[in-house]
Amino acid sequence: MDFAIFIPITLFACITYAIKVVVDARVRRQLISAGGSQELVRSIVAGEDLRRRNASLQWGLILVALAIGFGVIQALGWESMSPGLIAILAGATGLGNLAFFAVVRKGQ
Repeated sequence: MDFAIFIPITLFACITYAIKVVVDARVRRQLISAGGSQELVRSIVAGEDLRRRNASLQWGLILVALAIGFGVIQALGWESMSPGLIAILAGATGLGNLAFFAVVRKGQ
């Protein structure tokens, strides 16, 4: 496998993330300098924090479900791409999303 292809992909991902961080910081600074009320600023920051935590929870649950799916595939001894293999991975991803929905709904 040629790992040289990962260098441009990683570079693109890093540049994209850096642009996102700069744009988010600029929007916050403009919001504060525009004379927005403290309550508005606090609610926006609290909303971003909750959204960030929920995104981490969602990805964590999905990755754990996918790991279980890969474990099932390994236990069954499947080595080639087949509809059953894809179904297990798609089902694991769906179960991870449903678990996230249940956890977030229970917390509300």
